Amino acid sequence: MLPEPEPDNLPKDPVIPVPLPEPHKVTMLTAGGLASLLAALSMLGPFSVDAYLPAFPRIQETLHATPLEVQQTLTAYMLSFAVMSLWHGALSDAFGRRNVVLVGLIVFAVGTLGCASAHSVHYLWIFRIMQGFSAGAGVVVGRAIIRDLYSDAPAARLLSMVTMIFSIAPAIAPVLGGWIVTLLDWRAIFLALLVFSLGLWWVCWQHLPETMPVERRQPFNPRFLAKSYWAIFSSVLFQMKSAVVAFNFGGMFLFIAGAPVLLPVHLHLGPSDFAWLFVPAVAGIFLGALAANRLAGKMHYGRQIGIGYAFMLTAVTGSVLYHSFLPPALPWTVLPMFFYNFGSSIINPSATLLTLDLFPHIRGTVASCQSFVTTLMGAIVAGIIVPAVDYSVLAMAIGQAAFALASLGCWMVSRHYRRKQTLA
Repeated sequence: MLPEPEPDNLPKDPVIPVPLPEPHKVTMLTAGGLASLLAALSMLGPFSVDAYLPAFPRIQETLHATPLEVQQTLTAYMLSFAVMSLWHGALSDAFGRRNVVLVGLIVFAVGTLGCASAHSVHYLWIFRIMQGFSAGAGVVVGRAIIRDLYSDAPAARLLSMVTMIFSIAPAIAPVLGGWIVTLLDWRAIFLALLVFSLGLWWVCWQHLPETMPVERRQPFNPRFLAKSYWAIFSSVLFQMKSAVVAFNFGGMFLFIAGAPVLLPVHLHLGPSDFAWLFVPAVAGIFLGALAANRLAGKMHYGRQIGIGYAFMLTAVTGSVLYHSFLPPALPWTVLPMFFYNFGSSIINPSATLLTLDLFPHIRGTVASCQSFVTTLMGAIVAGIIVPAVDYSVLAMAIGQAAFALASLGCWMVSRHYRRKQTLA
């Protein structure tokens, strides 16, 4: 049973003008330019994860590591990304959005250079952790910037626009990584990431506005942060709404993190063939975000989210049924990813905005907490669930179905709880 329409009761905040930071004056951006810049910042994450997946065998050979040790470089990145996600938003609430992004890019560049020069898998773990600590700044702070500037349908449209542009990264990252590792070496993947991060720092220095003026900043002290985190994480509505996005991501990431086994072992594809999985997956993200952009302001959030779940449940049902009776094969094994991600991308912008507006005075901290929940889910998927289910595509399909049902369950619980609050 799909959820019924939920009334749109987001606060009607006015659009806040963008103040220019001092002492450096930036060039003002249009909404499309801001979306492109924030999407580029968000791309650091998928580039850091997806680009080096085709290089796992080469890394294993060069660093004399086991397959599990190489897999744990991904887990180390995701765990550190999750932990630091708790702080990016709080830091931006206290010290400004722009400052956190600029410092994060420098730290990411240093970590990326370390990855390129690592001479053992243990050093690679350390520098992947450094990358993870810093890569999330753009994702977390970008959401807060959007909500600082826009409300309601304009915010949803801009967030979905960021998702559309950002979705290019997961499509091209593994393809570029496969080409690079075939033509050059796995270290060249990290050197390319280094160039991208330094170029992005310069563009942000020139064009990224400061949307958190000094008079609106929150104190950065342990007592205030502890109270903020407790208020957020103890909120049932936050738990359920953030879990919606996290479970949606977990179902997608199960196949992404499992790609080094799914593609070469189950589908017998090479390092340059990762596009078979990533193109339909990213096409679903892009077109779903486009649909969310067009639907914003035209229907209630509940109805839009219900449409998204219809696509997701259809996708996982088809995948489980196919792999229950037939062996893995192209395109049928990868096609459900398109519909799963299409539905997920219709759901996520609305669920994200509803979560951010639970605590409008500390949106940066809320964005951090939401990102923490999602990335922690990714770390659990990469480190525990994928090694447990990648022996079979059917097991992976059942795992994805479980994530979709868990997401739907959280959404239904959040609606029931909010209805009880309204009647109380």
